[in-house]
Amino acid sequence: MYLSRLKLNPLKWESRQLRTKPYLLHQAVYMAFPDENEGGAGRILYRLDINRNGTMNLLVQSEKEPDWNKADMLLKCLDEPAESRIFSPKIKPGQKLYFRLRTNPTKRLGKSADKDHGKRVGIYKEEEQLKWLERKAKTGGFNILNCNTVPEGKIEFKKDDVDAEIKHNGVCFEGVLEVNNPDIFIKSIESGIGSAKGFGFGLFSICPAKE
Repeated sequence: MYLSRLKLNPLKWESRQLRTKPYLLHQAVYMAFPDENEGGAGRILYRLDINRNGTMNLLVQSEKEPDWNKADMLLKCLDEPAESRIFSPKIKPGQKLYFRLRTNPTKRLGKSADKDHGKRVGIYKEEEQLKWLERKAKTGGFNILNCNTVPEGKIEFKKDDVDAEIKHNGVCFEGVLEVNNPDIFIKSIESGIGSAKGFGFGLFSICPAKE
């Protein structure tokens, strides 16, 4: 895997466009990777972090090595050259890690929903969102020790030349986890968590927690 960090200038017009238009950001990121004729982009996860001081960091985790010189719109936004490195985390059982995860928590409606049975819908209550994360943790090789939620609300947008709106419910989880199965946990990092991964959700950022 590769991990890239791009520091965007929040004052530039292009940065403001990328912040408010998820599909435009999706297109901007994918420009750095091979197209279908070149073998495809592979798995890509990314997240745009808006910090308290107003700065903007775009984090991108990718299966293939990016070439950010091809990402014309992102190049116009940069405060400094993009940073990329090989990302191969070494994880031990019982290791505690800080994490940040921006997700689009969803569930499928059951039989009681009648005609909407099987329909995927958003999860909006904080308590249910935390339970959703706990379920992901149980199958993802880790346990949640503590967690805060930062709701982002509904995010609605359209793709080019498509009338139907795409709707997501953004939530950012931050806290501390404990790894119980390193192999499964690393696969969770590689594949991301939750739905809408192509639109800035699912990137699982980690760093060692202080003892």
